[in-house]
Amino acid sequence: MGRLEGNVAVVTAAGQGIGKAIADRFAAEGAVVHASDINGELLTNPGFASRQVLDVTDGEAIAEYAETVGPINTLCNVAGFVHHGTVLQASDDDWDFSFDLNVKSMHRMIRAFLPGMLVKRSSNEQPGASIMNMSSGASSLKGAPNRYIYGATKAAVIGLTKAIAADFASDGLRCNAICPGTVESPSWRARVDALGDQMGSVEAAHADFVARQPMGRVAKASEIAGLAVYLASDESAFVTGSCYKIDGGWTL
Repeated sequence: MGRLEGNVAVVTAAGQGIGKAIADRFAAEGAVVHASDINGELLTNPGFASRQVLDVTDGEAIAEYAETVGPINTLCNVAGFVHHGTVLQASDDDWDFSFDLNVKSMHRMIRAFLPGMLVKRSSNEQPGASIMNMSSGASSLKGAPNRYIYGATKAAVIGLTKAIAADFASDGLRCNAICPGTVESPSWRARVDALGDQMGSVEAAHADFVARQPMGRVAKASEIAGLAVYLASDESAFVTGSCYKIDGGWTL
């Protein structure tokens, strides 16, 4: 029996990278997984209970999705965007887009799914209710070069997470933030390629990213998924309002 048997979970940005690793691992651990992504063609795992094209900046679409899925145990908010640049390269449009996708999308998802989670939890059904929000080491935990907007959004995610945890701890609902360092993913590969264009070679850009990591490598998406399984399971039943650094020592 898997660690998430009986758990009904929703995962956003489940088509690739960290979101896919989490959704796939949840399904492998026995959860009923409702996977969503802006690109439905990426949702290829036949083990998902449903595969939904979802724009997490669309509040009405999210409300309809929550009604269709029904009460859940676990909500994992992964969707996000990495803006590159300092304050001098940050337009108002860049700021608004990043906050809408990286922060307000979580607000929309939580607002839509939380009522059903509380009802499910109050009926004493197991497992418990857990929300996971994807933040980053580049947040209130650490300043990173050229991550002005991104760091601000991910710091806001930590604040949002702690507020949800404080408001609903007595209802048996847990809310935690996952704060990865650099993770192998299609999104990261695209950033390596872009930096490679500036530096003259992709190899040099890759080496530059790795040099920042005390462990001498970037993380695997599957390693982030392992932490997500713990936070979704009742093994973490006494954990809420926490920010889990999984960064190979980058923020030390």
